[in-house]
Amino acid sequence: METCLTTATHTDAVLEATGVVAGYGRKTILHGLDLHVRAGEIYALLGANGAGKTTTLSLFLGFVAPSAGQVRVHRADPAASPEEARRRLAYIPENVALYEHLSARENVAYLLALAGQSAADAPIDASLAAAGLAADAFDRRVAGFSKGMRQKVAIGLALARRVPVLLLDEPTSGLDPQATAEFNRLLGVLRGEGVAVLMVTHDLLGAADVADRIGFLDAGRLVEEVAATGADRFDVRSLHRRYGGQAA
Repeated sequence: METCLTTATHTDAVLEATGVVAGYGRKTILHGLDLHVRAGEIYALLGANGAGKTTTLSLFLGFVAPSAGQVRVHRADPAASPEEARRRLAYIPENVALYEHLSARENVAYLLALAGQSAADAPIDASLAAAGLAADAFDRRVAGFSKGMRQKVAIGLALARRVPVLLLDEPTSGLDPQATAEFNRLLGVLRGEGVAVLMVTHDLLGAADVADRIGFLDAGRLVEEVAATGADRFDVRSLHRRYGGQAA
């Protein structure tokens, strides 16, 4: 079952967008967005194409500056200090970009080094293992990896970086049911680490499987939030009747 909530500022939020107005040039996409994600919470943001999901991610990444309102990533302002904000998050796009000629371990080591972090083999291997990547794949070039395996490398990187925030863009698009279930398990690992996870998706049923809260974005406004409660978590039929068409 679910509980409908009105949006409100949370003092323990790790990701914060308060009264945000933002867009591109003269086109306003977000109209007073209020969105807050706490540590150890998986938040799924749904909405139709053009609702503002990508712009919301771009806000937290520092690629779009608000014309009004406030944005914070673990207390850092991504508009004023984008590098500081990005050091506190990991971002996994719909299609994970890795260096094809490098192995899984080499990719994580190189990307960690770019972030100014230690790149010793032992913690990298531990992170890849925690992400569910088979040990015999650690030294294989990622050119031959499936999308699910690439997602595991990206999650391994996120675990190794020990950042408080993870942003996901359509993370299960193109994954088969088994790979999707494994990916959701990995998100549970990150939740247990206290990471705040914000995922934007079109997949209402997939969001209901893993999210602690689901937010519905419409025309740049967060129109409703629904929180998981009880053993059944969400009334999926009710959600689909109300938002299935919008989220498709």
